[in-house]
Amino acid sequence: MTLQAIDNINLVSLADTLLSLTTAFVLGSLIGFERQYRQRTAGLRTNVLVSVGAAIFVDMANHLDGHVRVVAYVVSGIGFLGAGVIMREEGNVRGLNTAATLWGSAAVGACAGADLLLEAVLGALFVLASNTLLRPVVNRINREPIDTLAVEVTNTVYVIAPKTRQKEALRLLEASLEAADHTARDLLVHAFGDDAVEI
Repeated sequence: MTLQAIDNINLVSLADTLLSLTTAFVLGSLIGFERQYRQRTAGLRTNVLVSVGAAIFVDMANHLDGHVRVVAYVVSGIGFLGAGVIMREEGNVRGLNTAATLWGSAAVGACAGADLLLEAVLGALFVLASNTLLRPVVNRINREPIDTLAVEVTNTVYVIAPKTRQKEALRLLEASLEAADHTARDLLVHAFGDDAVEI
């Protein structure tokens, strides 16, 4: 009597899995590189993790004739769990990479549960590679954005001046911004106490 997991070992099928995961890794990297290059929220590693996780799930479903419905439940369930780790703070989205890692981890666990042990090991290696080997690439892109024209920065400058010198302060502020090659988009003046203004 042999174990089901040992019976499921098939080197030809494993080579097919390796090809699928490599393709998902490379193509996910291309998509993610473009997103990282443009400094978008879901960057290189997130796109690779989602691509690899999806490839693991589909590859596993190809090995399981009658159990695809169980895999579908795992996929939808991990979506809720992943949504729980994504947070938005002060205009920044955090946790996308963690959610994508959970997605890949769920795919690896599903493979292991389906007695596709070597496929689970391959999947885990690809998820680890996405999080470790691609980190230096992401850090390099983030340090030196290639497409600086696509990166938008908004600066807010506050000036407090006496009411009696408001016009002079406005003139100096506009001259300083122009000299620094920054154009003022909105200029608002509010009272600041009894004898000053906030520009």
